[in-house]
Amino acid sequence: MSSLRILLVTPPLTQLNTPYPATAYLKGFLGGRGYSNVTQADLGLELVLKLFSENGLRRVFTEIEAGNFELSDNARRMLRLQRSYLSTIGPVVRFLQNKDNTLAPRICHSRFLPEASRFDNVADLEAAFGTMGLTDQARHLATLYLEDLGDLIKETVGPQFGFSRYAEKLAMSATTFDAMHEALQSQPNLLDQMLLELLDEIIGRVQPDVVGFTVPFPGNLYGALRLAGRIKEISPATKTLMGGGYPNTELRQIQEPRFFDYVDYLTLDDGEGPWLRLLEHIEQEKQRLILADAGFTETSHALAQAYSAGNSAQDTSTLSFTSQHESTVVKFQRTFLRNAAGEVEYRNYPHPDIPHPEVGTPDYSDLPLSEYLSVIEVLNPMHRLWSDGRWNKLTVAHGCYWKRCSFCDVTLDYISRYETAPATLLVDRIEQIIAQTGQTGFHFVDEAAPPLALRDLAIELLKRRVSITWWGNIRFEKTFTPDLCRLLAASGCIAVSGGLEVASDRLLALMEKGVTIAQVARVTDGFTQAGIMVHAYLMYGFPTQTAQETVDSLEVVRQLFAAGIVQSGYWHRFSMTAHSPVGKNPAKYQVVPIGPEPGPFAWNDLWHDDPTGTDHEQFGPGLAKALYNYLHGVALQEPLSFWFDFRVPKTTVPRQLIQQALQDPGKPDFAKQNQRLFWLGNTPELRQESGKKGPRAVLTFYEQAEDFEVTVPAVLGPWLQELLTTLTQDYDAKLLLKDAARTFPTGHSFQQFLDSPAWLLLREKGLLIL
Repeated sequence: MSSLRILLVTPPLTQLNTPYPATAYLKGFLGGRGYSNVTQADLGLELVLKLFSENGLRRVFTEIEAGNFELSDNARRMLRLQRSYLSTIGPVVRFLQNKDNTLAPRICHSRFLPEASRFDNVADLEAAFGTMGLTDQARHLATLYLEDLGDLIKETVGPQFGFSRYAEKLAMSATTFDAMHEALQSQPNLLDQMLLELLDEIIGRVQPDVVGFTVPFPGNLYGALRLAGRIKEISPATKTLMGGGYPNTELRQIQEPRFFDYVDYLTLDDGEGPWLRLLEHIEQEKQRLILADAGFTETSHALAQAYSAGNSAQDTSTLSFTSQHESTVVKFQRTFLRNAAGEVEYRNYPHPDIPHPEVGTPDYSDLPLSEYLSVIEVLNPMHRLWSDGRWNKLTVAHGCYWKRCSFCDVTLDYISRYETAPATLLVDRIEQIIAQTGQTGFHFVDEAAPPLALRDLAIELLKRRVSITWWGNIRFEKTFTPDLCRLLAASGCIAVSGGLEVASDRLLALMEKGVTIAQVARVTDGFTQAGIMVHAYLMYGFPTQTAQETVDSLEVVRQLFAAGIVQSGYWHRFSMTAHSPVGKNPAKYQVVPIGPEPGPFAWNDLWHDDPTGTDHEQFGPGLAKALYNYLHGVALQEPLSFWFDFRVPKTTVPRQLIQQALQDPGKPDFAKQNQRLFWLGNTPELRQESGKKGPRAVLTFYEQAEDFEVTVPAVLGPWLQELLTTLTQDYDAKLLLKDAARTFPTGHSFQQFLDSPAWLLLREKGLLIL
């Protein structure tokens, strides 16, 4: 076992409702590799709780009154209402933590909350939440109340504040480090001071040898570097490490030495392998200092032996010693550092990656799970899943099995290296996480969860009777048949999100999405019929997209919502990145790169001209307004021109495009002889009866919602009962349709049985063909 004390930090700010999973993933992995002294902290959550408390707000109001701020009318109003804010902030936070739901009626039906500008355009809550959604209404109003306070803070004492980002602009497209460095060298503002107070407390308590920062988004970088700089001041011997989504995409070519005034090591892609090499090195250095302080002056060979003897759990084969006074040469993996010459150096010894099945189970054990806030920011059903409720994060597979979409960073490891884990192992992890957290909600954070892996996972969950609620991201591909959708729903799936993107078959082919509009319609219909909510990622401004195609895309989206097969969506403006096929080969997509030139710091987002396309910027507000109304079932029959304040072409999309796609008949069941039978119901009871046409068998099914009966010729009764009993009791049987046909009673036609009312009723009630 290692003696290193390790602290893993999520800097401000990501989500308020649930921990970002990176530290839990890494802690779980390190715990399985002998590093037992690992602490994790979500300083984004802790900063919000410190700030949005009576004492925190009192500090805010005091500093505003003492400062020389030019206040808006809205800010002045809030300042006058500070007594109301101070008296309500504690109860509101407890309510959002689900610790006092009895506050909901007061929030909704009395003047309990002070109201500022966020309440000016409050939606019709009766229409949005219905008459029964009192707690949801209150949660939305309480969220607006917090956002009012966030606006006040941003206007005054914390201009870089945001609930899901912190000084984000400093890290966006930052080809040089100058602006970030200047901000870090300036005096901490009030929010920075609070953040540093939290850090000082945890450093004093943990006394870490190593502090690791995850930086998933641009809005986490400033906070991470501010914290890392403080560690260098108060604990200079502590090593600081950084990794995460932002470095993986933005800092792959970093040559900025000043960055390493704050961070000792920057790692790329998955952190497990690089961390093992770094921790071996750091522990070796720590041991060498201890021996040097004790007067140990033997040769480096003896030093290595002494270290190895005292640390038998560690693999010292990757360490190479020169002499007592020379630095250790370590075979780092995917790691940037500043060398003795003051230059940035990238070291990547070709160690094998840690296989996905060996990364371990995320460990949430020391995160304050009861302290997170469930907020409802916008009245979008899928966005609500992001911000409301506590979700355990888990990955079904590493990377993306498709990895062709031309707008995506498919050349990077986190997408290009595709690996799966057995369903049995995934459910083992799920059970461990439930036992640890007491929460049964799961968000599968895959780039695109593979349909066959989801099938196996669902079957394993049903087999072991593990009841969870889950959602995740998929591709709208034809493998998601209606039966597979029903299986996923039975295993606890409540929502999926997937990319419809440009909703144009020409552009879908150009971006190599691998789907068509008709296919998306049929897949989303299957999910909807199974009771699973569908969210569509939508894109406008893809290279060569014309105004006509943009309007036609909106018509496709309108038809999808009108048909009721998509319930949520969001328009994104296309962004060209350096690691995508478009960024690497812009000529193929007829765009012209115009910058920025690579600099010593971040480089990922690329500016471009689209000479064959249209003015995409002007379409953004109209597309967003139309979509907002569509997802609330409003104005679905208005002409598309209604949403724009400029002339747009009439759509060329047939009015019944989606309906015609949904009416496309599928293959009959007998064409699926090699597919697996799966029964969602219980074992039926069998009895024999007399009928006008001779004896018959009646199978009675007792199910959760309602009981039903299936009547078949007498000779088929025992065969059908045995078939369904086998499917109910033996999930590992993998009984194929052709196997059922082989045992079908002689003298009867199996294909005729597949067309019979009995078979069709069973199919309706839960007999699946997978």
